[in-house]
Amino acid sequence: MHTRRFLPLLAGALLVPLLAACDSEKKSDAEEPTTITVLAAASLTDVFKQAGAAYEKEHPDTKVTFSFAGSQELAAQVRQGAPADALVTADTKTMDDLKKDTGAPTVIAKNRLTIATAKDNPKHIKSLSDLSRDDLKVVLAAPEVPVGRYSKKVLDQQHVTVKPVSQEPSVRAVLSKVSLGEADAGIVYVTDATTAKNKVATTTIPDDQNAVASYPAATLKSSKHTAQAADFVKWLSTDGARKLLREAGFQQP
Repeated sequence: MHTRRFLPLLAGALLVPLLAACDSEKKSDAEEPTTITVLAAASLTDVFKQAGAAYEKEHPDTKVTFSFAGSQELAAQVRQGAPADALVTADTKTMDDLKKDTGAPTVIAKNRLTIATAKDNPKHIKSLSDLSRDDLKVVLAAPEVPVGRYSKKVLDQQHVTVKPVSQEPSVRAVLSKVSLGEADAGIVYVTDATTAKNKVATTTIPDDQNAVASYPAATLKSSKHTAQAADFVKWLSTDGARKLLREAGFQQP
């Protein structure tokens, strides 16, 4: 008799922790943050890693992952249907060419060009015109890359002819060639040169000879997390995000 009474009690006792465990698992699943993927221009690599951490701290329900590359490569990924939620390019032209794939873009920052040289500038490069010298190995970004297009523009305006030893797929690739000593000079963004200030020197390009790069951000229509993507893009224009961009050397939009 006692055994028959005890069995239901035992079953009930065992069921309670089991139900609690299931309930705990459901809560854990519900609390799992939503991951969004942001395709971003290579020149944003360092500052966006900081921005992502800051955003996640303010929005614990969202995790941000980045894919960095030249803007032209990012555009190709979007056209090929790569799974992503937002896009930030280093020029408005690339973004405008993708308007059927994106939401309305917002410019979040601006940048300028500088000449990166080997550390201590041993070749004594003082201006854009010096880049035409025969004794220099100059590397530029390819014409389809935003920084390559800006570089061509400023060189053409000063009637400077450069025969680059290579044309790279991103500004970071140009910077790498110079910092590794594979080139004497290259044209990069001011912010990229700043990230390698212990490896390269810079020669300033005067404002009246320079070009301004604009960085638009937009959601992607193919996103499966439209609300979170829109919130991140909006956050990039907040005071906190602008402070990070400004400290990294970017100019205000």
